[in-house]
Amino acid sequence: MPELPEVESLAVFLRERAVGRAFVRADITAISALKTYDPPVSALVGLLIDDVQRHGKFLDFSAKGVHLVIHLARAGWLRWRDEQSTALVRPGKGPIALRTAFDDGSGFDLTEAGTQKKLAVYVVRDPAEVPGIARLGPEPFSLPIEEFGAILKQAGRVQLKGVLRNQSVIAGIGNAYSDEILHVAKMSPFKPASNLTDAELKTLYDGMRETLQDAVDRSAGLAVQDLKSEKKSGLRVHGRTGQKCPVCGDIVREVSFADSSLQYCATCQTGGKPLADRRLSKLLK
Repeated sequence: MPELPEVESLAVFLRERAVGRAFVRADITAISALKTYDPPVSALVGLLIDDVQRHGKFLDFSAKGVHLVIHLARAGWLRWRDEQSTALVRPGKGPIALRTAFDDGSGFDLTEAGTQKKLAVYVVRDPAEVPGIARLGPEPFSLPIEEFGAILKQAGRVQLKGVLRNQSVIAGIGNAYSDEILHVAKMSPFKPASNLTDAELKTLYDGMRETLQDAVDRSAGLAVQDLKSEKKSGLRVHGRTGQKCPVCGDIVREVSFADSSLQYCATCQTGGKPLADRRLSKLLK
């Protein structure tokens, strides 16, 4: 799933290319992706794009008081074309969920792979009308350490992994970067959020900001089609089960859940103790 660094890079890429352009086409081809009906998608046609912003993991095209808001979910992606195809896309056929075109001939397709169709498209007058945006917590880069500490205290015994990826608590961090942040901070993903010393709080806070900023910096200036590979190449533990930890050389381990998994280094993060799969036994703290 694209997270804060990739969506931020998408927003910058699109801001440079789409602002000042007018929609001449906006065709929904996957009805399940469209989550709103008023204004209709057709209301975008003819409107000039004022800005492209990011809210957490959401992309927001602002066009004269109408907003096209996109959430790519786990398997969605945006494919930019300097010369957009003029071909009609048959609804329900293929991976394309939305096709747009601008007045200079460019445009983008939203695509979604797999059978779990969770990509979401909203056309609204205010981004706050999108439930996911209305629920967003503060952005990591604008979150003071004192507020971050208060968030962790209020979370009680909720595990750090769960707090970091909860969009209502902190916006933009998902499964991948929560693994990366905790590896940088050398903390167990299952450590209770309220059990941090002042020194540990600063370590986690710095690790969060540095990890995300590094990913944003690495993605800066890349073409859309290169963002996924850049994200994957820059990850230290997430998605690298069985490979060597780049810090200590231990093997990266995994804990699996029903619809996701996490990766960590036991030597760096849990004092050398492997975490048990929660489905099988109680976790080792």
